[in-house]
Amino acid sequence: MFSKILVANRGAIARRVIRACSELGIASVAVYSEADSSAPYLEEASEAHALVGNTARETYLNGAALLKVLRASNADALHPGYGFLAENADFARSVIASGAAFIGPDPKWLAAMGDKVQARRLMADAAFPVFPGSEPLEDVDQALAAAATLGYPLMLKPSAGGGGIGMRVVRDDGELKKGFGVAQRMAMAAFANSAMYLEAWHARPRHVEFQLLGDNDGHVVHVHERDCSLQRRHQKVIEESPAPGLDRAEVDAIAESAARTAQSLGYNNVGTLETLRDRSGAYGFLEMNTRIQVEHGVTEAVTGLDLVAEQIRLASGASLPVIPALHGHALEARIYAEDPLSHMPSTGVLQLFRYPALEGVRIETGYCEGQAVTPYYDPLLAKVIGWGVTREQAIGRVLIGLRAFSVQGVKTNIPLLTRVLVHEEFLRGHVHTGFLQELLSQPT
Repeated sequence: MFSKILVANRGAIARRVIRACSELGIASVAVYSEADSSAPYLEEASEAHALVGNTARETYLNGAALLKVLRASNADALHPGYGFLAENADFARSVIASGAAFIGPDPKWLAAMGDKVQARRLMADAAFPVFPGSEPLEDVDQALAAAATLGYPLMLKPSAGGGGIGMRVVRDDGELKKGFGVAQRMAMAAFANSAMYLEAWHARPRHVEFQLLGDNDGHVVHVHERDCSLQRRHQKVIEESPAPGLDRAEVDAIAESAARTAQSLGYNNVGTLETLRDRSGAYGFLEMNTRIQVEHGVTEAVTGLDLVAEQIRLASGASLPVIPALHGHALEARIYAEDPLSHMPSTGVLQLFRYPALEGVRIETGYCEGQAVTPYYDPLLAKVIGWGVTREQAIGRVLIGLRAFSVQGVKTNIPLLTRVLVHEEFLRGHVHTGFLQELLSQPT
């Protein structure tokens, strides 16, 4: 087992990893930008090191600065969290070259799954279902030719993308011509890669993902599923497990197929295989996230597993844990610092930031009262995770947790979250990726 881990991240995930280290008896090293100098987890870590600057590029995306802290702290492992450099194969290789362990999959998987077209090809070759799509597209003429073969409507996506950046639905040649250049420029700015691809588009699909764990001896298991259909701009807002309204045998079969496929490929450590389920009940591979997920706490709530601790154990060479059966139901609601009307990020000092201690409710946050919410990073403030014996009880606990959450100094999306949780269609489990868009188009 490791003796000291550098947590190369910020916010809720940094605090979460530090807590896991403490429970495992491992020393933790926090890093922080100037903007994050008052974050509560800095005192919870064994030691903390400043990074010069405020922007992500100066700090949490600055691989050289992070490696400098890795050497100075004598940490023997680095946990990248999620976002930033968590799926950067070159950075992972640099960590390993320094003599430390990278807590995540082998860098070859970061590279392979980071290329969305290559990932689709890998999964198709391994006989996992993949919806029709194109090869990488460098210009609009290639895109038009591919569209003629595939047929509209289609989703235009960056090959090296993530987080919904550069994605758009195109329904005819005109929309493809109009949107291709814009999406390509966004992809180049965000990912330093302008290659795009086209994928079959589905109306009102379910987004169902499968948590995987792999050891270093070639064994992979699944830890059930999460439904992440509640999204805005292709980014998740509410997640839950188990997926509501789906046949258990159906979901288990896909989960087992996901684990078998990952094992046949030789995947290791944590990963989340994401799928779309269309209205006919067909599943298709979407992408593989080669890191711990933002919504990992949902799975922890219904299994009792500590996925971050398991991730650390697996990276140290431990064998796979026994996977518990699903127990009860859990939901996570993401609280963002954003205007509830315009949905634009909201910044300011948290004059009031108090959250409840309630039975069956877990709060994950990297903020505290008096801390500034700046424009430099993702506006995620906190996650409210509720567990219940039934889905109804879990929803009720999340709802109470949100209503008891007091925030002043920035605006939040709590009104939108509570509106979803009391919506009749949501309560019935009639969820799909267009749910929030449809809801926001309705009068309040």
